Amino acid sequence: MGEMKAIANLGNVPVGSRIIMDRLNTSARLMIVSDLDHTMVDHHDSENLSLLRFNALWEANYRHDSLLVFSTGRSPTLYKQLRKEKPMLTPDITIMSVGTEITYGNSMVPDNGWVEYLNQKWDKDIVREETNKFPEELTLQAETEQRAHKVSFYVKKDKAEAVTKALSEALEKRGLDVKIIYSGGIDLDILPQGAGKGQALAYLLKKFSTEGKLPFNTLVCGDSGNDAELFSIPEVHGVMVKNAQEELLQWHAENARDNPKIIHAKERCAAGIIEAIGHFHLGPNLSPRDVADFSECKLENVNPGHEVVKFYLFYERWRRAEVAHSEAYIASLKAMSLPCGVFVHPSGLEQLLTDRISAWGSHYGDKQGQQFRVWVDRVLASQISSDAWLVKFNKWELSGEERQSCVTTAILSLKGSSISDGFTWVHVHQTWLERSEGKDESAWIV
Repeated sequence: MGEMKAIANLGNVPVGSRIIMDRLNTSARLMIVSDLDHTMVDHHDSENLSLLRFNALWEANYRHDSLLVFSTGRSPTLYKQLRKEKPMLTPDITIMSVGTEITYGNSMVPDNGWVEYLNQKWDKDIVREETNKFPEELTLQAETEQRAHKVSFYVKKDKAEAVTKALSEALEKRGLDVKIIYSGGIDLDILPQGAGKGQALAYLLKKFSTEGKLPFNTLVCGDSGNDAELFSIPEVHGVMVKNAQEELLQWHAENARDNPKIIHAKERCAAGIIEAIGHFHLGPNLSPRDVADFSECKLENVNPGHEVVKFYLFYERWRRAEVAHSEAYIASLKAMSLPCGVFVHPSGLEQLLTDRISAWGSHYGDKQGQQFRVWVDRVLASQISSDAWLVKFNKWELSGEERQSCVTTAILSLKGSSISDGFTWVHVHQTWLERSEGKDESAWIV
């Protein structure tokens, strides 16, 4: 807790990148800070269903006024690799390498103020010198996992406690102020004392407070020992997912058993995060993927993001034959489109939106029984008139092992006099973001 106070007392913490600050006009309604492996991402869920459920919930209900933060032990290299393997959303902020690196936005702009702060009482060369004295107990991790403010090893479980104690004493004698984190039953990370997932979050909260944009609610999510610091931040809500490891559950039993703001979820991974949103009444927690019939779903806050999620989720279900093969559905989609509205395919081909939707008919069920998923990311809408919105997002398709995506710009207008009446699709323009080489462009339907 001493380190938390030190961060709080830094005074004018360097503001760094203003990308996220400038996106929201006011405080975030909700900020979710989640670990990745075995928390947001379930490596035992081959269909990634819980992650896709969270994605749909976030883009439909939260992206426009909330913040998503990924806090992972992975280095940037392994983080980017995971993003290629799993249908993950783009976070607003990424905390990597066990809280030693903070970046902003899709372009991952680094926070130089955080770098300067971590340089205090830290010397990576001295750390390597002292750890070299434990050749039998410590195995150096891959070079990609060795970062400016993190040195990482594998350690045998029965040796972890003794090695940690000996290293702490040796490095203190060398004049360093370090933190040693053991997690996952095998990983041992050595960081500056001021680093870590909890300190990185405290630093961000201080930044938001300085700007007068402290989130109304913050939910932290984790499964292992290196997530424990997240739950130590005052005033945050916390969820340990159902599959949380013994080391985190033990920490909770010893340090936060009586804290009503921290729960042990009944659901695994991302499903446990959705559970926590509902438990703490932080906002909507019904994912569009859990809605069988959208016509019977009444929303508290209708917004363009939900319209986009709903449209592409229906498209996925149509091609997987998870909805009835009914002309009424096609007619309903056409009724949602402006008769003279234009669709611009990533190839540059232009045609009427209604004609493009008519083409769906021949693709009904062509992905039935196959691994085919569709999701949208970075759905952001700008109101351009009293009854129209410009909506930009990335649309992704996974078919078997192939992933393709396009940047989509759409114009939506109100159907009636109120936003609760729904939206009309006026124009859709797509350009390739990522596509499979040699892939037939005609396979990209919408």
